Order: sequence, then structure tokens, then C-alpha cells
Amino acid sequence: MPKGDATVVEALQPNLPPGDSSALLLQAQHIALAFGAVQALSDVSVDIYPGEILAIIGPNGAGKTSLLNVINGLYHPQRGRIVFKGMERGQHLRPYQVARQGIARTFQNVALFKGMSTLDNLMAGRTLHVRSSFLSQALYWGRACKEEQEHRLYVEKIIDFLEIQAIRKTPVGKLPYGMQKRVELGRALAATPTLLLLDEPMAGMNVEEKEDMSRFILDIREELGITCALIEHDMSVVMDISDRVVVLDYGVKIADGTPEVVRTDPRVIGAYLGVSQ
Repeated sequence: MPKGDATVVEALQPNLPPGDSSALLLQAQHIALAFGAVQALSDVSVDIYPGEILAIIGPNGAGKTSLLNVINGLYHPQRGRIVFKGMERGQHLRPYQVARQGIARTFQNVALFKGMSTLDNLMAGRTLHVRSSFLSQALYWGRACKEEQEHRLYVEKIIDFLEIQAIRKTPVGKLPYGMQKRVELGRALAATPTLLLLDEPMAGMNVEEKEDMSRFILDIREELGITCALIEHDMSVVMDISDRVVVLDYGVKIADGTPEVVRTDPRVIGAYLGVSQ
């Protein structure tokens, strides 16, 4: 997106919480999650600050996706609590209720409507903001007509932001995998999140596609003011774009700090990196 396009940036910016910018956006406190005898998370606490890019890393099975699933309401932990925008969240909120609070996410495996166009997939991301009745939507009458026009305008701005104008009418099932990941990112942005959770956004991409996705993530933070927390295995990407890194190993947090500090932590080297980067 051109840097000077203030109209697009202003239109896509979420309503950020008022107050001191140093205040925590989200706190996951003492989270414990088990599936039968398998302990996925053990007393894990993670803070997320407004405007940062937080990377969550660790070996396979470390509990990274489980943590995101707890944050977005897909899993309900046996112990612990989530505080978002200064308010403790109910223990049994469903993912759509969490999304309404301002937390959106993408998935490790692309979860798009493959037979629908890019535009229609992004419009699906606006569903949480639909206020007109089902009948008026079916008849495309009154408030529903005006509302759809507003949502369509918003989605068009996301299409411009992610530079996917050429595929706006293409069924996403026909798109290359890297482009599908970009469409899924757009659908998450369509929900107007304050906090965006990204589960391996670079998985399956070539070098050029990773560079593009990294640029978009930085633009999302810097131009739209959306806080990002991402799981990523490509350590060059993690070190380049993240402000802070949390490391999990077998469901336990073993490190939390800047990329420079984490990359030289002996526990992280032994559990995940193997050698000092």
C-alpha cells in the first residue's frame, strides 16, 4: 500500500483502548491446559503490549498453537485467566464472542471457503459486524442494503492494502498457497481486530512470499496500529520482525525477551535453536 494513502489507513484502524500506551493489552496468567494425561500448557503466563509484534517459538508439540487457541477461546484452560483491555474475560466465551471483543486469528492450515472468491471470503470476515436482520438481508432491503455497501467498501480497502486487486474475483481454491495465506490474513483484518493472532503465517511459502508477508505484518502494526502475536519457525523472520520473543518447550515457558536476548539464552539454544544464531 502506498505510504501516503491516509484514507485507507484511517479506514482500517481499529478502535484502540484509551489510556497509557504502555499498559498491557492482554495478559494470559498461569494458564494450565491438559488433554487427559497430556499436559499441553503448564502454568504459562504471557503478556502482550499494545503495538508490538510478539513471536511465540518452540519445537513441535511445545504448546504454541494451544496457547493461541486459549487466547481466542477455542480451548478453555483448567486453570488461569485471560485479561484483555484491562478486563478479565469469562472462562467459557466462544471464539465468535472473543472475536467481537477484538481478537482475530489465522490458522496454520488455510481455512478459507475454497469455492468462493477472494472478495466473498473477505466479506465473510465482516459477519461479526452485521446488525441487520436475517429477513432484511435475504430481501436485500433497507438497512441490510446500506450495511452491505459499507462492508463492501471496507473490504475493498483491505484488498488495496494487501495488493490483491488482481485476484478479487478469483475462487481462492485456484490460488497459489502463498496467495491463499494472504487472503486469510485479509479475512482476519476484515474483523477489525485490536489483536491479531497469526499461526505460522509463513508456512509453505517461498522466500519472496515470506518477504511479502513480513512486510504486510510490519505494515499492519506500523500503519494500522494492530498488535500482532505470531507463531513462526523461520528464525530469520522472527529475528527480523518481532519486538519480543516468548519460547515454549513441552508446555512450559522457558524464555521471554528481545530477539537478541532470546537467541543467546542457553535454555533456548538447548531446547530449540541447537546453536547460537
